[in-house]
Amino acid sequence: MEKLVNLKINNIPVTVPEGSTILKAAHDSGIKIPTLCYLRDVNEIGACRICVVEVKGARSLVAACVYPVSEGMEVFTNTPKVRNSRRLTLELILSNHRMACLTCPRSKHCELLALADEFGIEAVRYAGDDMQPRIENTSLHLIRDNSKCVLCRRCVTTCRNIQEVGVIGPNDRGFDTHISCAFDRDLCEVDCISCGQCINSCPTGALAEQDDTDKVWAALNDPKKHVVVGTAPAVRAALGESFGMPIGTNVEGQMVTALRRLGFDKVFDVDHAADLTIMEEGTEFLHRLQGEGSLPMITSCSPGWIRYCEQHYGDQLDHLSTCKSPQQMFGSMVKTYYAQKCGIDPKDIVVVTIMPCVAKKYEVQRQEQRLPNGCMPVDISITTRELARMITSAGLLFDYLPKGRFDELLGISTGAAVIFGATGGVMEAALRTVAATLLGDENAPLEFKDVRGTEKGMDSIRVAEYELPGRTVKVCVASGISNAKKIMDDIRAGTCEYDFIEIMACPGGCINGGGQPLHTSYEQDYIDIRGLRAGALYNQDESMSLRKSHHNPMVKKLYEEFLGEPCGHKSHELLHTHYIPRKKHIL
Repeated sequence: MEKLVNLKINNIPVTVPEGSTILKAAHDSGIKIPTLCYLRDVNEIGACRICVVEVKGARSLVAACVYPVSEGMEVFTNTPKVRNSRRLTLELILSNHRMACLTCPRSKHCELLALADEFGIEAVRYAGDDMQPRIENTSLHLIRDNSKCVLCRRCVTTCRNIQEVGVIGPNDRGFDTHISCAFDRDLCEVDCISCGQCINSCPTGALAEQDDTDKVWAALNDPKKHVVVGTAPAVRAALGESFGMPIGTNVEGQMVTALRRLGFDKVFDVDHAADLTIMEEGTEFLHRLQGEGSLPMITSCSPGWIRYCEQHYGDQLDHLSTCKSPQQMFGSMVKTYYAQKCGIDPKDIVVVTIMPCVAKKYEVQRQEQRLPNGCMPVDISITTRELARMITSAGLLFDYLPKGRFDELLGISTGAAVIFGATGGVMEAALRTVAATLLGDENAPLEFKDVRGTEKGMDSIRVAEYELPGRTVKVCVASGISNAKKIMDDIRAGTCEYDFIEIMACPGGCINGGGQPLHTSYEQDYIDIRGLRAGALYNQDESMSLRKSHHNPMVKKLYEEFLGEPCGHKSHELLHTHYIPRKKHIL
């Protein structure tokens, strides 16, 4: 039986489980204690001292985020002593922070700015000389400005403990302390996988994605260019948050209208390419089950995961599916099939994708995915956040936009494609088609809930077995690099028993990608953001008449008119790729 502790917070009797912190006890009692460095289950170090409270009998103020409750404790969260201490600490943090709030990409979501407003700080008494930007922008996906860093270490622990990549940390000491890579190497010189989870954890504008919206505007304003856009599944479940809509609101229709009004010549759905991915990947898996390739086969949709695998498991690359990601398949079809159908020179087409992911900015540069006609599949990839900024700057009132529909040629998709955005979605989509191929549509199950993150927890490694003709197929789903590492170590050791594995770099999958709308630590701590976004995708799947990728009429037409058959010669030429063992940086 769980042992309970009785205490008082602001003279209110409170009963909480033993081992709770004051911060948790206060929250459970309806009292919000401000924090800055704290991120539940990620960064619990009591470093910033914003969360200090008074405890009767204690010699000094204590950090509520790490201080455990005890029987009979009396806590005070809002005394003059507490407020003065928090205000002074905040002023000292601000004194070493470049306050370029008007031009900061995080200005509307900055936790430091919100705290300053909460404590009524209108001027900083201890500000020194004007700070200059300290920008490092050598990577394709991220910009770091240490002049805005508050040394909370949330990015460090996310990279080290959640993703287990660990390429950043605090360097030097005292006033010279700053967050950087070992020996102050540039980010492009270390084993960063471009997942962008550090951006999501940062409370200020110290970390942001590389902004490629100017490239998009330039293309849209070039009369010689035919500009095509495609949106990823997870974007529609999160974009509305940038305009004040509830988390998990599906804004597909308004998003399509916004893109059309921005000036794109065609608005397509990358979900169509997700269905195409299942046709190729499902067929590839069936071939491997018959002995034509290595097992287990691992999905290849997540560029952050692919980069990690190339860097750390270069001897295991034969386990990766050779399929390009849906983004790259989409671009490949636009610059071949669509260009041919419309009579447009593919070199005059600009393909823009809207992704929940900053690693896609890296993926579009992979030269080994260049098409036979000399074109790269995708020219520009921007995040959900960048699209929101474009919509705002164009003066579009998102809430009032009517619901539009994707252009048909590469815009028809199924429910199987929609769920790609959540961990377990690629696996379930593949199983729907694989099972139907082997058992027939009338005998094959429609849903495979055992692999869903919403059923068993998004942070867990989920395993399931399914009986197919001639054998039992064992599958595994994992998200987050820390979980991927466990699976890959088993494969390398020869102890892995799975046949088919889905891995996504970001915990929870693309719904939690590094390019999704930002939320404060308080929202991340107490709202199931990933669950709400995933729920929007599964709800859309359930409402659709077509829920299996092989039922997509436009995909069928694509194979009949252009590709031939899944995993055939032409599809291999356009839709498949290879991977490159990359030398691990030695630090």
